[in-house]
Amino acid sequence: MATWPDAVTFARSWTAAVASRPDASFLVFEAADGTVTEWTYAEFDSIVARMATELVSHDVGPGASVHLALTNCPTFIAAWLAAIRLGAWIVPSDPMGRTPELADHIDRTSPAVGFCSVARVDAYLPAAGDLTLFLIDESDAGFGWLPDAEFSGWPAPTLADRAAVMFTSGTTGRPKGVDITQANYAFAGKTMAEAAGLTTADRQLVVLPLFHANAQYYSFASAIWVGASVALMHNFSASGFLGQAARHRATCASLFAAPLRMILARGARTEGVTLRHCWFAQNITDDQYDTIGDWFGCLPRQLYGMTETIPAVLTDAAGAPNCTSMGFVTDGCEVDIHDPDGVPTAADAVGEIVVRGDRGVTLFAGYLDDPATTEAAFRDGWFLTGDRASRDCDGRFFFDGRRSDVLKVAGENVSTVEVEAVVSAHPGVLEASVVGAPDPVRDEVPVAFFVAADPTAPPDADELRAWCTERLGKAKVPREFTMLDELPRTSVGKIRKFLLKEAVR
Repeated sequence: MATWPDAVTFARSWTAAVASRPDASFLVFEAADGTVTEWTYAEFDSIVARMATELVSHDVGPGASVHLALTNCPTFIAAWLAAIRLGAWIVPSDPMGRTPELADHIDRTSPAVGFCSVARVDAYLPAAGDLTLFLIDESDAGFGWLPDAEFSGWPAPTLADRAAVMFTSGTTGRPKGVDITQANYAFAGKTMAEAAGLTTADRQLVVLPLFHANAQYYSFASAIWVGASVALMHNFSASGFLGQAARHRATCASLFAAPLRMILARGARTEGVTLRHCWFAQNITDDQYDTIGDWFGCLPRQLYGMTETIPAVLTDAAGAPNCTSMGFVTDGCEVDIHDPDGVPTAADAVGEIVVRGDRGVTLFAGYLDDPATTEAAFRDGWFLTGDRASRDCDGRFFFDGRRSDVLKVAGENVSTVEVEAVVSAHPGVLEASVVGAPDPVRDEVPVAFFVAADPTAPPDADELRAWCTERLGKAKVPREFTMLDELPRTSVGKIRKFLLKEAVR
């Protein structure tokens, strides 16, 4: 079983970085107006201590929670690290979330205080009730509103202390609250730093939203683990990403397939880009991969992970990455592929990805106030991801969709991931998503939604049907092709397939 004998808390990870690298750059923040502010580890630790003084004055201490509904900004980082050092925990919500979603998160976690933007207070106030609020200007990097006094009576959080509850994106149903510990954050930082070969000379470029696990686990926690720096952008800009990478001398980044496609559609090759490494999730085509590699100066490496798995448990190797593969089992993690009976599958056979580890250390602690759902997510010690994959003889993993991505077409299994790959490979298609539609004869059939590469000259349905017929068996060819301006997505780019399914019903 994967274990971590030298487990430490995330609070300890931060204080160790400050002690060893006090004068080194920690955070560079580019605000929406282009203003850039930079802090060393020691300088930002002082802000964290001032933030802690403010939080403690509002009864935030060990075991208390802090709700964050903020876009990428220094206040998010300061509140996060202050809560961690105080033995408290954060509840990060989508800052663009609607009142019912915010109210649900607040009701389920009972925070002592809440942070939101002054620009979005209308959505937040009805959700907050009598919660003590900090209304934040997210472009502010001065922290003039904080007290000058620096908190010094730090407690000593334990490995098992809760550090966050992160709600899943809700692509298939009501979000679950994933319980993250102090040890979890530190393990994510260590594992992802080692997988990326991160050093003190590296700088992570963070454009994905901070309320999501990707930015927290893969970028910030890993940078803190080794004492590297982070360039934090206020949001993702497809046309501006490469300029930001060059301007801030970033060496590492983390993205999804959707942002990569957006960069290809709206960006351009930029001088001065010095990326040596980039993680990405979900497949892109060979042509897209080659162009991105040319623009970035490195071939991005695919990975696979979930909020529950803590680090990415599958990561591709640096030497010869394969854009169609999630790579190999990450050092320090334990992953297998099982059939429905829990038996490991043979090479090239499709089954469910399962992950084993120590709950609360190398795996999430459980689901918030839901022991039944937590136990149902495990079988014989293995966490059931719900994702399907195959593995070749060399140990390389290939994604095959979620369990819900397999259609039964007249008794034949059809992977929507396979169909999506074929539709997306058409020169006139930027991206595609495939779901099942009811059919009176065949039970269900695939239907495709796509975004055109050139909206002024999109491919028509007959052209796409002919393309698919040449490359797929009859049962796999979509019955319908619907063009959209964009696919419905969560804030980190995952497609909300349940919305597409509702459309076809």
